Amino acid sequence: MAVPAPTTLKASGTRGAGRDADTDASVGGRRRSRVPYALLVPAIAILLFGMGYPVVWQVITSFQKYGALQQLGGKAPDFVGLENYIAVATSPTFWEVAIRSVIFCLVTALITVVIGMALALLMTRVPSGVRITLQIALLLAWAMPVVAAMTVWIWLFDRRRGVVNYLLDLIPGVDMNQFNWIGGEPFVFFIVASIIVTWMSVPFVAFSAYAGLTQVSTEMVEASQLDGATGWQRLQYIVLPIIRPVIMIVLLLNLIWDLRVFTQITMLQDAGSNSSDYDLLGTYIYKMGVAGLNFGQGAAMAIFVLALTIVLSWFYIRSLLKEDQV
Repeated sequence: MAVPAPTTLKASGTRGAGRDADTDASVGGRRRSRVPYALLVPAIAILLFGMGYPVVWQVITSFQKYGALQQLGGKAPDFVGLENYIAVATSPTFWEVAIRSVIFCLVTALITVVIGMALALLMTRVPSGVRITLQIALLLAWAMPVVAAMTVWIWLFDRRRGVVNYLLDLIPGVDMNQFNWIGGEPFVFFIVASIIVTWMSVPFVAFSAYAGLTQVSTEMVEASQLDGATGWQRLQYIVLPIIRPVIMIVLLLNLIWDLRVFTQITMLQDAGSNSSDYDLLGTYIYKMGVAGLNFGQGAAMAIFVLALTIVLSWFYIRSLLKEDQV
Protein backbone atom coordinates (compact mmCIF):
# COMPACT_ATOMS: atom_id res chain seq x y z
CA MET A 1 0.00 0.00 0.00
CA ALA A 2 2.97 2.31 0.53
CA VAL A 3 4.43 1.74 -2.96
CA PRO A 4 2.10 3.94 -5.04
CA ALA A 5 2.69 6.99 -2.89
CA PRO A 6 6.22 7.82 -4.10
CA THR A 7 5.09 7.27 -7.69
CA THR A 8 2.25 9.73 -7.25
CA LEU A 9 4.51 12.30 -5.64
CA LYS A 10 7.11 11.84 -8.37
CA ALA A 11 4.56 12.18 -11.10
CA SER A 12 3.03 15.28 -9.59
CA GLY A 13 6.49 16.69 -9.04
CA THR A 14 7.38 15.97 -12.62
CA ARG A 15 4.21 17.65 -13.86
CA GLY A 16 4.93 20.64 -11.65
CA ALA A 17 8.50 20.84 -12.89
CA GLY A 18 7.24 20.58 -16.45
CA ARG A 19 4.80 23.43 -15.90
CA ASP A 20 7.57 25.52 -14.37
CA ALA A 21 9.87 24.76 -17.30
CA ASP A 22 7.13 25.62 -19.80
CA THR A 23 6.43 28.83 -17.95
CA ASP A 24 10.12 29.75 -17.90
CA ALA A 25 10.43 28.91 -21.60
CA SER A 26 7.39 31.01 -22.49
CA VAL A 27 8.66 33.92 -20.42
CA GLY A 28 12.10 33.59 -22.00
CA GLY A 29 10.49 33.38 -25.43
CA ARG A 30 8.53 36.56 -24.77
CA ARG A 31 11.70 38.27 -23.59
CA ARG A 32 13.67 37.07 -26.61
CA SER A 33 10.90 38.06 -29.01
CA ARG A 34 11.45 41.70 -28.18
CA VAL A 35 15.10 41.61 -29.22
CA PRO A 36 14.52 41.65 -33.03
CA TYR A 37 12.20 44.62 -32.68
CA ALA A 38 14.79 46.45 -30.60
CA LEU A 39 17.42 45.77 -33.25
CA LEU A 40 15.14 47.27 -35.90
CA VAL A 41 14.78 50.57 -34.04
CA PRO A 42 18.04 52.17 -35.34
CA ALA A 43 17.26 51.26 -38.96
CA ILE A 44 13.68 52.53 -38.67
CA ALA A 45 14.90 55.76 -37.07
CA ILE A 46 17.38 56.35 -39.91
CA LEU A 47 14.69 55.68 -42.53
CA LEU A 48 12.22 58.03 -40.84
CA PHE A 49 14.82 60.78 -40.61
CA GLY A 50 16.34 60.26 -44.06
CA MET A 51 13.14 59.60 -46.01
CA GLY A 52 10.27 60.68 -43.79
CA TYR A 53 11.38 64.29 -43.43
CA PRO A 54 11.71 64.97 -47.21
CA VAL A 55 8.30 63.39 -47.85
CA VAL A 56 6.66 65.46 -45.10
CA TRP A 57 8.35 68.60 -46.44
CA GLN A 58 7.10 67.82 -49.96
CA VAL A 59 3.55 67.30 -48.72
CA ILE A 60 3.55 70.59 -46.79
CA THR A 61 5.11 72.50 -49.70
CA SER A 62 2.56 71.09 -52.14
CA PHE A 63 -0.14 73.05 -50.29
CA GLN A 64 1.83 76.31 -50.39
CA LYS A 65 2.80 79.00 -52.82
CA TYR A 66 6.55 78.61 -52.65
CA GLY A 67 8.59 80.58 -55.19
CA ALA A 68 11.76 82.61 -55.45
CA LEU A 69 10.84 85.03 -52.65
CA GLN A 70 10.08 82.22 -50.26
CA GLN A 71 13.24 80.36 -51.26
CA LEU A 72 15.39 83.42 -50.50
CA GLY A 73 13.61 84.04 -47.21
CA GLY A 74 12.07 87.33 -48.27
CA LYS A 75 8.49 86.19 -47.77
CA ALA A 76 6.77 83.45 -45.82
CA PRO A 77 5.06 80.71 -47.87
CA ASP A 78 1.35 81.26 -48.47
CA PHE A 79 -1.06 78.40 -47.86
CA VAL A 80 -3.08 77.86 -51.06
CA GLY A 81 -4.82 74.58 -50.30
CA LEU A 82 -5.36 72.37 -53.35
CA GLU A 83 -4.49 75.08 -55.84
CA ASN A 84 -1.20 73.43 -56.85
CA TYR A 85 -2.87 70.04 -57.31
CA ILE A 86 -5.66 71.59 -59.39
CA ALA A 87 -3.09 73.36 -61.58
CA VAL A 88 -1.24 70.09 -62.10
CA ALA A 89 -4.42 68.10 -62.75
CA THR A 90 -5.66 70.60 -65.34
CA SER A 91 -2.33 70.83 -67.20
CA PRO A 92 -2.48 68.87 -70.49
CA THR A 93 1.30 69.00 -70.81
CA PHE A 94 1.76 67.31 -67.45
CA TRP A 95 -0.56 64.44 -68.37
CA GLU A 96 1.20 63.98 -71.70
CA VAL A 97 4.51 63.74 -69.86
CA ALA A 98 3.03 61.37 -67.24
CA ILE A 99 1.58 58.98 -69.85
CA ARG A 100 4.83 59.10 -71.80
CA SER A 101 6.81 58.33 -68.63
CA VAL A 102 4.63 55.35 -67.71
CA ILE A 103 4.93 53.87 -71.21
CA PHE A 104 8.67 54.49 -71.20
CA CYS A 105 9.24 52.82 -67.82
CA LEU A 106 7.02 49.83 -68.61
CA VAL A 107 8.64 49.13 -71.98
CA THR A 108 12.20 49.76 -70.82
CA ALA A 109 11.85 47.75 -67.60
CA LEU A 110 10.32 44.79 -69.44
CA ILE A 111 13.07 44.80 -72.09
CA THR A 112 15.72 45.10 -69.38
CA VAL A 113 14.38 42.11 -67.43
CA VAL A 114 14.06 39.95 -70.57
CA ILE A 115 17.62 40.70 -71.73
CA GLY A 116 19.00 40.31 -68.20
CA MET A 117 17.28 36.93 -67.81
CA ALA A 118 18.60 35.80 -71.18
CA LEU A 119 22.15 36.72 -70.20
CA ALA A 120 21.75 34.98 -66.83
CA LEU A 121 20.59 31.79 -68.56
CA LEU A 122 23.49 32.12 -70.98
CA MET A 123 25.95 32.33 -68.10
CA THR A 124 24.68 29.00 -66.78
CA ARG A 125 25.30 27.29 -70.13
CA VAL A 126 28.64 28.61 -71.39
CA PRO A 127 32.09 27.45 -70.21
CA SER A 128 33.63 29.14 -67.19
CA GLY A 129 36.07 31.23 -69.25
CA VAL A 130 33.29 32.71 -71.39
CA ARG A 131 31.12 33.23 -68.30
CA ILE A 132 33.85 35.13 -66.44
CA THR A 133 34.53 37.31 -69.50
CA LEU A 134 30.84 38.11 -69.81
CA GLN A 135 30.55 38.89 -66.11
CA ILE A 136 33.56 41.24 -66.23
CA ALA A 137 32.07 43.05 -69.23
CA LEU A 138 28.73 43.44 -67.44
CA LEU A 139 30.45 44.61 -64.27
CA LEU A 140 32.46 47.26 -66.15
CA ALA A 141 29.31 48.52 -67.89
CA TRP A 142 27.50 48.67 -64.55
CA ALA A 143 30.38 50.41 -62.75
CA MET A 144 30.87 53.11 -65.38
CA PRO A 145 29.78 56.56 -64.11
CA VAL A 146 26.58 57.82 -65.71
CA VAL A 147 28.11 61.06 -67.02
CA ALA A 148 31.05 59.24 -68.60
CA ALA A 149 28.76 56.66 -70.19
CA MET A 150 26.40 59.35 -71.49
CA THR A 151 29.32 61.23 -73.07
CA VAL A 152 30.21 58.11 -75.05
CA TRP A 153 26.61 57.39 -76.03
CA ILE A 154 26.03 60.97 -77.21
CA TRP A 155 29.16 60.71 -79.35
CA LEU A 156 27.97 57.41 -80.80
CA PHE A 157 24.65 58.94 -81.88
CA ASP A 158 26.04 62.31 -82.97
CA ARG A 159 24.55 63.24 -86.34
CA ARG A 160 27.79 64.68 -87.73
CA ARG A 161 30.57 62.44 -86.40
CA GLY A 162 28.59 59.61 -84.82
CA VAL A 163 29.72 56.00 -85.17
CA VAL A 164 26.13 54.75 -85.56
CA ASN A 165 25.45 56.87 -88.64
CA TYR A 166 28.85 55.94 -90.08
CA LEU A 167 28.25 52.21 -89.70
CA LEU A 168 24.72 52.41 -91.08
CA ASP A 169 25.99 54.33 -94.09
CA LEU A 170 28.20 51.36 -94.94
CA ILE A 171 25.09 49.24 -95.59
CA PRO A 172 24.20 49.34 -99.31
CA GLY A 173 21.03 51.32 -99.95
CA VAL A 174 21.00 52.95 -96.50
CA ASP A 175 21.60 56.70 -96.27
CA MET A 176 21.89 57.92 -92.68
CA ASN A 177 24.02 60.96 -93.41
CA GLN A 178 23.35 63.70 -90.80
CA PHE A 179 20.43 61.77 -89.33
CA ASN A 180 19.50 63.44 -86.05
CA TRP A 181 18.90 60.75 -83.43
CA ILE A 182 18.54 62.93 -80.34
CA GLY A 183 17.26 66.21 -81.72
CA GLY A 184 14.74 65.12 -84.32
CA GLU A 185 11.58 63.12 -83.75
CA PRO A 186 10.69 62.55 -80.08
CA PHE A 187 9.93 58.89 -80.82
CA VAL A 188 13.50 58.35 -82.07
CA PHE A 189 14.84 60.30 -79.08
CA PHE A 190 13.10 57.95 -76.65
CA ILE A 191 14.29 54.88 -78.56
CA VAL A 192 17.86 56.08 -77.99
CA ALA A 193 17.07 56.87 -74.34
CA SER A 194 15.55 53.41 -73.87
CA ILE A 195 18.64 51.75 -75.34
CA ILE A 196 20.91 53.68 -72.99
CA VAL A 197 18.81 53.06 -69.87
CA THR A 198 18.50 49.37 -70.74
CA TRP A 199 22.26 49.07 -71.26
CA MET A 200 22.89 50.59 -67.84
CA SER A 201 20.32 48.42 -66.04
CA VAL A 202 20.86 45.00 -67.65
CA PRO A 203 23.96 44.08 -65.55
CA PHE A 204 22.02 44.38 -62.28
CA VAL A 205 19.22 42.15 -63.59
CA ALA A 206 21.67 39.65 -65.08
CA PHE A 207 23.68 39.27 -61.86
CA SER A 208 20.54 39.05 -59.71
CA ALA A 209 18.91 36.47 -61.98
CA TYR A 210 22.14 34.45 -62.19
CA ALA A 211 22.33 34.38 -58.40
CA GLY A 212 18.76 33.07 -58.33
CA LEU A 213 19.51 30.45 -60.98
CA THR A 214 22.34 29.04 -58.89
CA GLN A 215 19.70 28.09 -56.28
CA VAL A 216 17.75 25.91 -58.72
CA SER A 217 18.22 22.23 -57.94
CA THR A 218 20.16 20.51 -60.71
CA GLU A 219 18.68 17.17 -59.64
CA MET A 220 15.16 18.47 -60.25
CA VAL A 221 16.10 19.81 -63.67
CA GLU A 222 17.83 16.55 -64.66
CA ALA A 223 14.86 14.51 -63.44
CA SER A 224 12.46 16.57 -65.56
CA GLN A 225 14.79 16.15 -68.52
CA LEU A 226 14.72 12.36 -68.08
CA ASP A 227 10.91 12.55 -67.97
CA GLY A 228 10.97 14.11 -71.43
CA ALA A 229 10.46 17.80 -70.57
CA THR A 230 11.75 20.18 -73.22
CA GLY A 231 14.02 23.12 -72.45
CA TRP A 232 11.12 25.57 -72.61
CA GLN A 233 9.01 23.38 -70.31
CA ARG A 234 11.83 23.16 -67.77
CA LEU A 235 12.20 26.93 -67.89
CA GLN A 236 8.47 27.58 -67.62
CA TYR A 237 7.48 25.05 -64.95
CA ILE A 238 10.63 24.63 -62.86
CA VAL A 239 13.16 27.46 -63.23
CA LEU A 240 10.88 30.51 -63.47
CA PRO A 241 8.63 29.57 -60.50
CA ILE A 242 11.70 29.08 -58.30
CA ILE A 243 13.32 32.42 -59.19
CA ARG A 244 10.00 34.28 -59.40
CA PRO A 245 10.74 36.38 -56.27
CA VAL A 246 14.01 37.55 -57.83
CA ILE A 247 12.30 38.46 -61.09
CA MET A 248 9.57 40.35 -59.24
CA ILE A 249 11.97 42.45 -57.19
CA VAL A 250 14.26 43.36 -60.11
CA LEU A 251 11.23 44.23 -62.24
CA LEU A 252 9.85 46.43 -59.46
CA LEU A 253 13.18 48.19 -58.96
CA ASN A 254 13.56 48.83 -62.69
CA LEU A 255 10.04 50.22 -62.89
CA ILE A 256 10.85 52.67 -60.09
CA TRP A 257 14.24 53.62 -61.53
CA ASP A 258 12.95 54.05 -65.08
CA LEU A 259 9.99 56.11 -63.90
CA ARG A 260 12.34 58.53 -62.13
CA VAL A 261 15.10 58.56 -64.77
CA PHE A 262 16.68 62.01 -64.92
CA THR A 263 20.39 62.20 -65.75
CA GLN A 264 20.22 60.31 -69.05
CA ILE A 265 17.27 62.34 -70.34
CA THR A 266 18.79 65.66 -69.22
CA MET A 267 22.11 65.01 -70.95
CA LEU A 268 20.39 63.83 -74.12
CA GLN A 269 18.28 67.01 -74.10
CA ASP A 270 21.39 69.14 -73.65
CA ALA A 271 22.87 67.49 -76.74
CA GLY A 272 19.64 67.64 -78.73
CA SER A 273 16.50 69.59 -77.91
CA ASN A 274 15.22 70.97 -74.63
CA SER A 275 11.56 70.97 -75.69
CA SER A 276 8.89 69.55 -73.41
CA ASP A 277 8.20 66.94 -76.11
CA TYR A 278 11.39 65.24 -74.91
CA ASP A 279 10.54 65.39 -71.20
CA LEU A 280 9.81 62.61 -68.77
CA LEU A 281 8.49 63.19 -65.26
CA GLY A 282 11.93 63.69 -63.71
CA THR A 283 13.04 66.41 -66.12
CA TYR A 284 9.60 68.03 -66.28
CA ILE A 285 9.35 68.35 -62.49
CA TYR A 286 12.86 69.80 -62.38
CA LYS A 287 12.00 72.40 -65.04
CA MET A 288 8.75 73.38 -63.33
CA GLY A 289 9.88 73.20 -59.70
CA VAL A 290 13.57 74.09 -59.56
CA ALA A 291 14.39 75.87 -62.81
CA GLY A 292 10.96 77.54 -62.93
CA LEU A 293 11.11 78.45 -59.21
CA ASN A 294 7.62 77.06 -58.66
CA PHE A 295 8.37 74.70 -55.78
CA GLY A 296 4.73 74.33 -54.78
CA GLN A 297 3.64 72.81 -58.08
CA GLY A 298 6.88 70.86 -58.27
CA ALA A 299 6.12 69.33 -54.86
CA ALA A 300 2.59 68.46 -55.99
CA MET A 301 4.02 66.68 -59.04
CA ALA A 302 6.49 64.84 -56.80
CA ILE A 303 3.61 63.59 -54.65
CA PHE A 304 1.90 62.40 -57.81
CA VAL A 305 5.03 60.46 -58.79
CA LEU A 306 5.12 58.91 -55.31
CA ALA A 307 1.50 57.79 -55.66
CA LEU A 308 2.18 56.48 -59.17
CA THR A 309 5.16 54.50 -57.87
CA ILE A 310 2.96 52.91 -55.19
CA VAL A 311 0.36 51.98 -57.83
CA LEU A 312 2.98 50.40 -60.10
CA SER A 313 4.46 48.40 -57.23
CA TRP A 314 1.10 47.39 -55.73
CA PHE A 315 1.11 43.96 -57.39
CA TYR A 316 4.43 43.10 -55.80
CA ILE A 317 3.36 44.47 -52.41
CA ARG A 318 0.12 42.47 -52.58
CA SER A 319 2.03 39.27 -53.34
CA LEU A 320 4.27 39.93 -50.32
CA LEU A 321 1.23 40.39 -48.10
CA LYS A 322 -0.27 37.13 -49.35
CA GLU A 323 2.98 35.28 -48.62
CA ASP A 324 3.01 36.71 -45.07
CA GLN A 325 -0.56 35.53 -44.49
CA VAL A 326 0.27 31.99 -45.59
